[in-house]
Amino acid sequence: MKKMFTMLVLALCALTLTACGSSAPAKNSGSAPKAEAPKTETPKAAASSAPAGKRALVVYFSRADENYVVGNVEKGNTRILAEMIAEATGADTFEIKPAKPYPKEYTPATEVAKQEKNDNARPEIVGTMPDVSGYDVVFVGYPIWWGDLPMPCYTFFDKVKLEGKTIAPFCTHEGSGLSGTDSNIANATKAKVTEALVMKGSVAQNSRDEAKKEVTDWLKKLGYVK
Repeated sequence: MKKMFTMLVLALCALTLTACGSSAPAKNSGSAPKAEAPKTETPKAAASSAPAGKRALVVYFSRADENYVVGNVEKGNTRILAEMIAEATGADTFEIKPAKPYPKEYTPATEVAKQEKNDNARPEIVGTMPDVSGYDVVFVGYPIWWGDLPMPCYTFFDKVKLEGKTIAPFCTHEGSGLSGTDSNIANATKAKVTEALVMKGSVAQNSRDEAKKEVTDWLKKLGYVK
């Protein structure tokens, strides 16, 4: 009897241990809370070139014919950039054209430009001036002449009210750089002037792919293209 009792107790203990051993893993794998997956935000689309409803105008002065470094050209260096900007942004365009064209030869043209600068002249320009009231940004392009904008650009500033507008300047040169013309524009127009695009005319004329990339990078930096 005693032996049978002892065997019965041992059997009961074995059953108890088996039950505990099988339930522990079940508890750990079935009832333990699952780790919460990290939250991720859906990537936002890149900002559009300009907020909905914004309108842009490209105003530029450019001279073809004989130019420094690039020689005789049918399309001026600055005009090339103006067309790239207009294409990228869908902007309207207005070309500043002097009533009296500059000489076709490079040196005589520079002499006329220098005299105009010395006189702080306002050469007459032709065409109906654009109504800028509906535009949010005005891109203004020009070559650097004698360390300044060509004087016909100032004629345009005198005729068209740009105060309070945003002006994004772009210029071509062959070594003089921006020459502080962004400040000259701000003083002449009382507008908000953004960072300028500054490019050698020879790049605009002879390296179109490189020029287009610089234009696109500049427009992206300003937030006018994606």
